Amino acid sequence: MNRRELLLKALRNETTPRPAWVPFVGVHGGKLIGKSAREYLQSSDLIVQGLKKACELYQPDGLPVVFDLQLEAEVLGCELRWAEQTPPSVCTHPLEQGKSLAALPVFDVANGRFPIVMEAVRTMKKDVGSEIALYGLICGPFTLALHLMGNDIFLQMFDHPDYVKAVIGFCASVGQKVTQAYLDNGVDVIAVVDPMTSQISAEHFADFVTPAVNQIFAFVKDRGGLSSLFVCGDATRNIEAMCRTACDNISIDENIPLERIRDFTRGHNKSFGGNLRLTTVLLLGDEDDARLDAIRCVDVGGGCGFVLAPGCDLPYDTPPKNLAAAAEMVLDGYRREIAKRTIIAKTAEAAIVAAPPNYQNEPLVTIDVITLDSSSCAPCQYMMDAVHRASKRLSKPVIVKEHRITTREGISMMTRLGVKNIPTICLDGKVAFISIIPDQNTLVSAIEAKIAGKGK
Repeated sequence: MNRRELLLKALRNETTPRPAWVPFVGVHGGKLIGKSAREYLQSSDLIVQGLKKACELYQPDGLPVVFDLQLEAEVLGCELRWAEQTPPSVCTHPLEQGKSLAALPVFDVANGRFPIVMEAVRTMKKDVGSEIALYGLICGPFTLALHLMGNDIFLQMFDHPDYVKAVIGFCASVGQKVTQAYLDNGVDVIAVVDPMTSQISAEHFADFVTPAVNQIFAFVKDRGGLSSLFVCGDATRNIEAMCRTACDNISIDENIPLERIRDFTRGHNKSFGGNLRLTTVLLLGDEDDARLDAIRCVDVGGGCGFVLAPGCDLPYDTPPKNLAAAAEMVLDGYRREIAKRTIIAKTAEAAIVAAPPNYQNEPLVTIDVITLDSSSCAPCQYMMDAVHRASKRLSKPVIVKEHRITTREGISMMTRLGVKNIPTICLDGKVAFISIIPDQNTLVSAIEAKIAGKGK
């Protein structure tokens, strides 16, 4: 059984000699070949070079061709803000203020950067497609709808649900077109990546999202492919709803305990994937941290229907040695057992953790937002946008700070504030909104209450 066959077997929820291994190499592929994210995501040749380097270093069973949730939005008229070390972010929303779907450009995979991506798919399929499985990632219908509508989507779900369902249905049809292009060009697995679904209730997931993603999953099944639903953030409340969709696999990040998703998916005959810690271990840790975290995941996931993977696309600057160490643990059972016996578990340094600031003595209310990185994480981006919009409606000015846990300073602040999930909004040092974007009225009211309490 070669690596590709092992992964496909795991995705079908079958027993495998070891867990499957899929490092989600996105713009990190650019880092491996000395190119910026901007250069990398606009060249099929560079994408192929980065993926082949990842194959050499990490010995994966499968790889995504690109990890860029803005491809569809770009074709549909959203303007992008480019960065050097992250995928681009959406900065305009063509359906804001209830504009008609008819105002959008006609979607066609011949436009935008899709021809570049499909050329990379064809080259990778020809060169390594018999050895590893290729993932085609599409922007999930709810996340794409949010790209088009902006944060207004959350209010519109209550005020104009039929309009929102029409937009999400349109986004599902876009996803099906991208899916067809990926399958036509040779990918093995379609992953519907819908991170913004972590921001809605289970009832809203079932009502707004399930019909849309099932349309895509049914199409994949009819074509003989395999499918995955990939969510980010604390989507714990939606696990049951996700398991009731028609996908083959569910992948999650570190916000959801791996044991939890394992037990739910087994009850629904689905495979599952995750959840190597992205920043504290892979980006900022060392090789032993990576080994220990991989061992944790392998011990929980076992050898039936489990795909070891990072919780999201890899940060650009992830040290290759850390990923190679994690790969070693899943690929070599003997080395994994040796590591269990010889690596001393990491303990916190005997340093005094600094206390949070004395917010009550500050003249202005401070809004701390703990994020992965709002320049690359869609839920983080839209949470920051909600905070900035709310700050313009307040009776007094406030201080807004983003703390990215891709930095040691951000991780320190996360610990000092007692934050467990990202993204999270804290008001004057108190956790207020955990991994869910509040509507504008709720957020403004909460901040105004803090403003009123100043000095009391």
